[in-house]
This record gives sequence, structure tokens and C-alpha cells, in this order.
Amino acid sequence: MRFKNQQQSSSIPEVNLVPMMDVMMSVLTFFIITSMTLTGQRLGTINLPGIAGAGAGESEQKATESLVIGLNRQGEILLDSQVASVAQLSEKMQAYLAQNPEGTVILKADRELAYEEVVKLLKEMSKIGGSRVSLSIERS
Repeated sequence: MRFKNQQQSSSIPEVNLVPMMDVMMSVLTFFIITSMTLTGQRLGTINLPGIAGAGAGESEQKATESLVIGLNRQGEILLDSQVASVAQLSEKMQAYLAQNPEGTVILKADRELAYEEVVKLLKEMSKIGGSRVSLSIERS
């Protein structure tokens, strides 16, 4: 027996795409956040200074072509996350620049460090590397 207000079932099943799209957006968000955390080389606990409104790629160097030097909050030079002296820095930079004629040397200095100390180390580095020495900043 059939009721009057009961509709006949349609032959085409309905597919609700909203749950599937929610899952896809969650997966996409996960991969975006993961890829953002894996990019960029970090040195210890160095907190880089920032600049607002920097365009993409203006001051960016490829990490594979660059030697990254750290300068922590205590004013210690970091090579491969190990404290080093100016003599060790000089030796490492000369070896790197001899092997990589197009390479650059990037200084990542902590934002809490006095700028005079950063300038002092940059001068020492530029004596060795000339125009191939850069100061890294963080976009905010």
C-alpha cells in the first residue's frame, strides 16, 4: 500500500560533495603548513630581524648555493650550529668561496643583538668575501 505524499524514488542517486571537499581542504591545509615549516634553514635559537612589505625573492638566496653563518644573542659565531672563532670563520669562508665561485655567504644575526656587533662581523666577512656577503632578514 502506498501513501499519497510519498514520492517515488528517483533512479539517479544523489552525491553529497560537501564532506569530500571538507576532507580535501583539510589535507591541502596540512600539506601547506608542513611545507612551510620544512622550508628555510634555521640556526640554533637565532631570532632574525624582520622587514614589512618585502617582495618575494628580493633578498632570498638559494640555500644550496649559500654558506650560512650564524651570530647568536651572546655574540658568538655559529658554523654548522657550532660555536666558532673568527679564524675558523675565515678558513671556512675562504674554502667555500674557492669551491663555489658563484656562491654567497649569508649572515643570520639574532634581532636582540646590538647592531654594532653585527656590523663588526659583516666587515670581517666582507674582507674575505667582498660583495658576496649578505645579511639575512625575516619577512614579517
